[in-house]
Amino acid sequence: QVQLVESGGGLVQAGGSLRLSCAASGSIGNIYSMAWYRQAAGQPRELVARISRGGSPNYADSVKGRFTISRDNAWNTVYLQMNNLEPEDKAVYYCNAVTWSANVTWGQGTQITVSK
Repeated sequence: QVQLVESGGGLVQAGGSLRLSCAASGSIGNIYSMAWYRQAAGQPRELVARISRGGSPNYADSVKGRFTISRDNAWNTVYLQMNNLEPEDKAVYYCNAVTWSANVTWGQGTQITVSK
């Protein structure tokens, strides 16, 4: 079992920056990939960025060049550095972990609000 706890959300002005953190605990050695998703009001949840063991990070087109996903060496924590935020980035952001056996865990979500 993997548990995830997000932090770092909040209110920021357009053009500003925030960094989200996702702390993983439990069976961390079973994690194959971790990702950030977001869900805006009335919209489906969408992938923002993913990082996998042995692979390069991948990003949604809408955040390429502005957001960076990274992790610590032990896969204890995954970060999402968000720069040049836009009002369209307003959403609840969720951390996600997938294990080698395809078990999926979600965090509780953290709200990001970007003011104009």
